[in-house]
Amino acid sequence: MLPELIPNWIAGREMPAADGGRFTKLRPADGEPLCMVARSQAADVEAAVAAASAAQGAWAATPAVQRGMALHRIVVRMEERREELARIVAVETGKSYKEALGEVGGAIQCGLFYASEGQRLYGRTTTSGTPNKYAMTIRMPIGVAGLIIAANTPIANVAWKVFPALICGNSAVLKVAEDTPATAWIFGQLAHEAGLPAGVLNIIQGFGEEAGAPLVAHPAVGVISFTGSTEVGRRIQRVAGERFCRLSLELGGKNALVVCDDANLENAAKWVLLSAFSNAGQRCASASRVIVFEAVYERFRAMLLERIARLKVGPGDDDDFGPVINAGQLASMVAAVEAARAEGAVVLAGGGRLTDAAYAGGFYMAPTLLEGVRPADEISRCELFGPITILYSVPDFAAALALTNDSPYGLTAAIHTRSLHRAVYFYNQVQAGVAVVNAGTYGSEPHMPFGGLRQSGNGTREPGTEALDIYSELKDVYVNIDPSEL
Repeated sequence: MLPELIPNWIAGREMPAADGGRFTKLRPADGEPLCMVARSQAADVEAAVAAASAAQGAWAATPAVQRGMALHRIVVRMEERREELARIVAVETGKSYKEALGEVGGAIQCGLFYASEGQRLYGRTTTSGTPNKYAMTIRMPIGVAGLIIAANTPIANVAWKVFPALICGNSAVLKVAEDTPATAWIFGQLAHEAGLPAGVLNIIQGFGEEAGAPLVAHPAVGVISFTGSTEVGRRIQRVAGERFCRLSLELGGKNALVVCDDANLENAAKWVLLSAFSNAGQRCASASRVIVFEAVYERFRAMLLERIARLKVGPGDDDDFGPVINAGQLASMVAAVEAARAEGAVVLAGGGRLTDAAYAGGFYMAPTLLEGVRPADEISRCELFGPITILYSVPDFAAALALTNDSPYGLTAAIHTRSLHRAVYFYNQVQAGVAVVNAGTYGSEPHMPFGGLRQSGNGTREPGTEALDIYSELKDVYVNIDPSEL
């Protein structure tokens, strides 16, 4: 299913790293080698940016409607090979085939949305205060887009960035997450088969410091879009900001799900488990803080523990979630739980690596539920990106809202209540980019803007039509006429 070496795509060709470097990608489900991957360096990034620069002018000159048709041809091939795409996503992430197939479906929806935006790259017409003068705005591409993605939902992440960047007339260099190289590689193959002009999309494999950093620093890259950790986002902002590069940062979250005393507790419990543990908690929008009214706290805790005990962990379609992406991430989250325990946290469920024979070699974290954690504790304020969540008890709605907003992040939040008054007040007052009533903290749709406040990002929004503002420049146009020439 996969080649021995996952290569780069540069100028429409599959290419190894220029210096022959490579690294081994392991399967998260069992820790065994899956494939070798090109270990790109600055020279490879230079070649990719050069190819993108050479192709961008002709791509920008292609009418936007035709660009949309070109992207639609890619989407058609994604649809035709959706099962193959899902198998690749599943094997390199460890998630089930069923979950991977759903992710592919979401990526297809995203592609369809942006392909159709070729017919709607709106500017606007307006009035002028001067006679015989007409004013309007039009969208212009920025140039070369540098796209850097995370591994948690690899095909969705590719779609969220590549499609809006290209529909605006930019060419792109996509830096792939080192833990999910094959998903982007096959997307490049589909784009090539669909007839996307060579150099319009270039795909670089490798590690962040070796391949991502040169892309961020490259003077010919006009816009950088990054999805990943807040720590890396800070470094990117310093480097890109130094040269006034357009920048979109979608970073971490420490998202709260509030359970009120009037909530449908069965529904709330379902959504806590999905928000905290699905995809092994590897979502920037996962619910890692569960804030419960004290009137129902004991009952709700018992409900969660009973349901957590029934969760099945593994890579199969009958399992609830699979492994985390690599051994380093697993070790970090185990250490974070142990540090919290040493500070007084109570581990109600899980707390460590799963070590039964069924999990041998794999990177499996037990579904973990903590309580007795203070809002100021480190584990309350840092993103772990794994199947770990914390229970907090609060006396009332005001305390729940205050605790929800007491975070360095501000990505998503949810509330479970039967009260319209509480729901409306919550979604207006919560300090988050996404607010949800009576469901989970995740589930953004392709036509909707996604992003957060504070350490969750720099204020930009992707996807949705708002992403077009990231990947295009507005140009004012004034047309003056002389009536005497009529």
